[in-house]
Amino acid sequence: MTIHLYNTLTRQKEEFTPIDPKKVRIYICGPTVWNYAHIGNGRAAVVFDLLVRVMRHAYGNNHVQYVRNITDIDDKIIDAARQSGEKIDVITEKYARIYNEDMAALGAAAPDHQPRATEYVPQMLKMIDKLIKAGHAYEAEGHVLFNVPSWPEYGKLSRRNRDDMIAGARVEVAPYKKDPADFVLWKPSTPDQPGWDSPYGRGRPGWHLECSAMNEALNGNHFDIHAGGEDLIFPHHENEIAQSTCAHGGEKYVNYWMHNGYLMVEGQKMSKSLGNVVLVHDLVGRAHGEAIRLALLSAHYRQPFDWTEDLLQQSKRTLDRYYGLLRDAGGVKAAAVGAAPSFIAALEDDLNTPKAFAELAVMAKDLSTAKTAEEKARARGIFLAAGKLIGLLQQDPETWFKGATDDESAVIEKKIVELQAARGVKDYKKADEIRDQLKQDYAVSVSVTAAGITWRKES
Repeated sequence: MTIHLYNTLTRQKEEFTPIDPKKVRIYICGPTVWNYAHIGNGRAAVVFDLLVRVMRHAYGNNHVQYVRNITDIDDKIIDAARQSGEKIDVITEKYARIYNEDMAALGAAAPDHQPRATEYVPQMLKMIDKLIKAGHAYEAEGHVLFNVPSWPEYGKLSRRNRDDMIAGARVEVAPYKKDPADFVLWKPSTPDQPGWDSPYGRGRPGWHLECSAMNEALNGNHFDIHAGGEDLIFPHHENEIAQSTCAHGGEKYVNYWMHNGYLMVEGQKMSKSLGNVVLVHDLVGRAHGEAIRLALLSAHYRQPFDWTEDLLQQSKRTLDRYYGLLRDAGGVKAAAVGAAPSFIAALEDDLNTPKAFAELAVMAKDLSTAKTAEEKARARGIFLAAGKLIGLLQQDPETWFKGATDDESAVIEKKIVELQAARGVKDYKKADEIRDQLKQDYAVSVSVTAAGITWRKES
């Protein structure tokens, strides 16, 4: 099968042709670790985790290199340290760890490389030197700036006119700039700010330069796919292209640019002023990561996406139904088969998850209507293979329906034994009290059948 991807640079869907099929190189813009990641960050991580899964399915696990960076030097981090009184490295270590844990809860695999910007400052300085010598950058009052007019192709990714680019970049039109659109590669640091010695004075890198240098070190001058949120198209990715192309003598930087659409919350733009910022860390504390993942993948990645509580609950109910089918067919071992070709084809068509989920529903129906043990084994195998590829149905069904932590489970199971004992001596009043306590304290629903007592966490 052939993979097709929508390329933001060309504004069309293209057949994916790797530079080297034995090493497909993918770079995803990671977080700036000054605070918890919001659900928009989570969407990008989940969407492009799926991209990596599809590429590894097509080219092999050992033939795809996945890089997702950590920005650990930024003005937001400096401000957070100033306000909290904590050291910068304490803040960045804390939020980098939480980010990785939260994304793992959403089923997003760890990247092969997770470079941190502060580890690549020497490479950034070397790139600045190349740009200055090539006539694309200049020093001015302790700064080094990229001279935008020196590269006529600037703006091809975002397709903005010059006035829009200057306004959209939100940069200071400083007197030391040769052109208002010029952007910072290096800026001076005050004594209380983090900084590195350089030929241009003590300072720190501009944000855009960081990704260019890390890619040069890990993916080379020219690689396959660069991805991130739509908000990064301009100025971040536009500036990356300019820096890297000019630093490497005009060599093409990236073949395919991919961007996921904007995210809203309950029909409104997510913002601090509206008080509707949804943090992934909060979500994974109250909802299963697979339900969040299913919700985030329910719309096509390039489309605007509206996060709602109803969508999350709907996703949970869908997974309840699917896990119920797997539990009902639990006595049959899954056959060693792959996902349905139609399901794979949907994902290889620019990650068409709505179509893929429609195909998954067909596979679920096939499992529910299978009659013989052989039919059930095959249907179960196909269903689970599809789930594995898209990052769902990775739990044991009984564990899914219980939905409790290990510590909670131990307490709940003890209460279930007490409930069973109470029923055994026909003390139904005590049994009801235990049932009510479980519901109140742990949101646990208890079912009593001829086969015994079962329990599950409620949504």
